[in-house]
Amino acid sequence: MAAQLPYKPRPGEIPTEPGVYRFRDADGRVLYVGKAKNLRSRLSNYFAPLHTLHERTRRMVTTASSVEWTVVDTDVDSLQLEYMWIQEFSPPFNVRYKDDKSYPYMAVTLADEAPRVIVTRNRKIRGAKYFGPYPKVWAVHDTIDLMIKVFPIRTCSDASYKKAMATGRPCFPGQIGRCGGPCSMKVTVEEHRAIVDDFVAFMSGGDQRFTRALTARMKESAAAMDYESAAVYRDKLQSIDAVLTRSALVLAPDTDADLFGVAEDELSAAVQHFVVRGGRIRGVRATTIDKELDISSADLIDQVLQRTYGDAPASDIPRQVLVPSMPDDATELEEWLRERRGRQVSVQVAQRGRKAELMQTATRNAQQALMLHKTRRTSDYVARSQALTDLQEALDLDEAPLRIECYDVSHLSGTNVVASMVVFEDGLPRKDQYRSFGVTDTTDDTDSLHQVLMRRLAYLDRPEEQEMDAVVSADPLADGDVVTTRRKPRFAYRPQLLVVDGGQPQVEAAARALRDAGHTEIALCGIAKRLEEVWLPGEEYPVILPRTSEALYLLQRLRDEAHRFAITHQRKRRKRDISSVLSEVPGLGPTRIKALLKHFGSVTKLTQASPAQITELPGIGPKLAETIHQHLRSR
Repeated sequence: MAAQLPYKPRPGEIPTEPGVYRFRDADGRVLYVGKAKNLRSRLSNYFAPLHTLHERTRRMVTTASSVEWTVVDTDVDSLQLEYMWIQEFSPPFNVRYKDDKSYPYMAVTLADEAPRVIVTRNRKIRGAKYFGPYPKVWAVHDTIDLMIKVFPIRTCSDASYKKAMATGRPCFPGQIGRCGGPCSMKVTVEEHRAIVDDFVAFMSGGDQRFTRALTARMKESAAAMDYESAAVYRDKLQSIDAVLTRSALVLAPDTDADLFGVAEDELSAAVQHFVVRGGRIRGVRATTIDKELDISSADLIDQVLQRTYGDAPASDIPRQVLVPSMPDDATELEEWLRERRGRQVSVQVAQRGRKAELMQTATRNAQQALMLHKTRRTSDYVARSQALTDLQEALDLDEAPLRIECYDVSHLSGTNVVASMVVFEDGLPRKDQYRSFGVTDTTDDTDSLHQVLMRRLAYLDRPEEQEMDAVVSADPLADGDVVTTRRKPRFAYRPQLLVVDGGQPQVEAAARALRDAGHTEIALCGIAKRLEEVWLPGEEYPVILPRTSEALYLLQRLRDEAHRFAITHQRKRRKRDISSVLSEVPGLGPTRIKALLKHFGSVTKLTQASPAQITELPGIGPKLAETIHQHLRSR
């Protein structure tokens, strides 16, 4: 690999003004688009010595054959131009969005002579005003049913509307009270337009005004003993209350905000966009993102906001945008949003109070969405087949690795060392074949890994008679003999691929164990978490799988599952160890032991606690507290 890129600009060629840059390959395809407040400063990062670059950045700059830039007047202009070029060129190294298409919307067709309300998944209806998305299609229909009781607007089809207006006979939905448009022959086009405006204003967050107005009219009718009209207003108030109950008040009633919860790992991110109008959650949008280059959380938020508001109408941009972390160019984003909205927009981090609580909810939903996204990719049959095929090609294996074992070592500050073995067959976890190991005497993680693999590989070399477990059949033969069948223990099945959590040192330790055990025929690789690199034994450089590779998702899931299983085993072991120690203290039973561990939160804090601090727990006196303290100190 060349130490320097052949298309690197000469010193002084790159301007220091703000602008947007594009990397192109030999065919002229745009690979990556980025913006910078100072083009020279930003681009110099890409032309640093190749060995210092992030693996995926190095892959992008070595794939490219040229770089070009466009200078603009302001940072806001660079933000707008970057968004336009990303939309135009769809560069493969920029983040890629996968919007959740399953959610339906409520739409009001404002461009029509007599606007109607419909349920749709089409976001491109000319002149339509959208509300939602809603989690279920029935939720949209229920909301419409309640809303047209208060704001009777048109629901019939365009064909029914045209026929009714031409013949002078009400449309069928109008005859049964399901349509309140001019085609029902109850209102004029102008009167209907006013009702539509009220419908849109209510759904946009103006519910307090309509609630107060209907309440006042109901009281006036009741005072005038016009009880039929009062009952109509009462029913409308109940419908409004039912709609508002479906979208609970989460923030102050005058709050119009968009809140973004984000969960991410090295390869992907999930975004939950909560639309809050009038203090209530009016809709939720879900987006999954594939990250090709390594980008910071701030840069990810920057691109999410550009994507969300780049083509959005001014009415969809709120006064406040709440994010989990502040983008580096927050000032420019605010100015860009203000220009699009026509009024002030603030970008803030939700740090405390109800907004922070709502941010936690959105983030929790994003974490679940990210986990579901990864699980679906791994469990899908086509994706699993592709993953195994990709692994075979990437690691140069003779056959697809149908049985894969992954190992991870976990410890607590060098003590209480445990290791885990998880098993995937045909790309799916086999939890009944998971194993855990305790390591009593070790120097470091690589030594622990070597010990564990030697113990595991020893099962492959046991004689046949030792490998078999006897299983007695319940049906004896006629002569009284008992049928005895034998089966091979699961621990003795031979894997096609071993995966270790770690980089080059861990892989070399595992390779040494395979050589010492005489099983070099088993393939081996390691996956390093920081850069998601795949290391092979004896190789100086790692294998870099594409971020969208099914094989990389499978390896990542293996690594994460091994880590989870190791941590779970370690926690159970620590709890069991300290519980057994405490059970030796006279006067301490299971209930008090559980209360002690819950009160102090960890073994370390309990061990470091003074007798006076231990007596703070109800039911433990000074004498017992002193006994507990001395017993733990003597361990």
